[in-house]
Amino acid sequence: MITVHFVHGALSYLPELTAYQAHIEHLGHAVKMHTQAHTVPDDAQAVWWICGRVPAAQARRLQSAVQVHEYASASVAPLAWLKDRIKQWQHPVPDFRVFQSDWVRQRMGFAGDAVPYALRDMGVPDAFLTAQSLLPPEFDLVYLGEMRRLLNFVPLLHTLGQAGLSLLLVGDVPVALQERLAALGHIQSTGRVPQDQVPAQLLRARAGLNLMPDMLPLSEQTSTKLLEYLALGLPVISNPYAWAQRTAQAHAGRVQLLGLQASAAQWQAAVQGLPMRQTDRQHLQSLRWSHQLQALPVWDALFGAGK
Repeated sequence: MITVHFVHGALSYLPELTAYQAHIEHLGHAVKMHTQAHTVPDDAQAVWWICGRVPAAQARRLQSAVQVHEYASASVAPLAWLKDRIKQWQHPVPDFRVFQSDWVRQRMGFAGDAVPYALRDMGVPDAFLTAQSLLPPEFDLVYLGEMRRLLNFVPLLHTLGQAGLSLLLVGDVPVALQERLAALGHIQSTGRVPQDQVPAQLLRARAGLNLMPDMLPLSEQTSTKLLEYLALGLPVISNPYAWAQRTAQAHAGRVQLLGLQASAAQWQAAVQGLPMRQTDRQHLQSLRWSHQLQALPVWDALFGAGK
């Protein structure tokens, strides 16, 4: 049995870590999580870095281990390009790399080297595809995830109120956003919710709301919340940007795109025209984390061809 030591940032929301742990334990191996590299033992056999920054001294200390570098996202502004180049230039060379998409791989500047790699998109827990609600929705819309990003969309949140639409926020609302929302009676929040309770919270709404700033790299990367809405059978309204546009085409009729300057009347019409929840989501099995992980060649690199 091999223990895979994951090194990640303590403040990051990384649902993939739960999926990795379940998959690795299913293969008969073990997982240990670290928020600091120095806690990984010297005799570790496998170290999986969620990048972030990989300290060269720590990587040398662990040079006897198989080392995986994972890039779930390219760097964000400010100085995003420079941050990516620094990672490219300064990170030690691992035994294997994992990227969320080929766009991230190209963006990070690793497309020309010989290090083996795999592409691993975001996924959803299996339970999302079977969760059901027998109750009528309490809210028109629900928003899950990174709340600080909503500071970019405060005018739109006011428009939802003008349209008479209610919104449920699932997750921690930062103080800066709380202050902006204090006078908006059409918005309620749940606070942080354990992952196993997220489906029930999302199913309190008629549709999922996906809002993403239309800037790189965010506009090219997977919105996990949108996948989770779809897996629960919720229709989705999203602002238009590159990844959302591709996803709307792939899930025709389930994802509606609406510009940030849309009027209250347009929002009313959009919500009124939404399709019903889907109760049978068997056609979405490819969204499951277990499906995303099972064929990754990284397992051979860590555990050998026999797993």
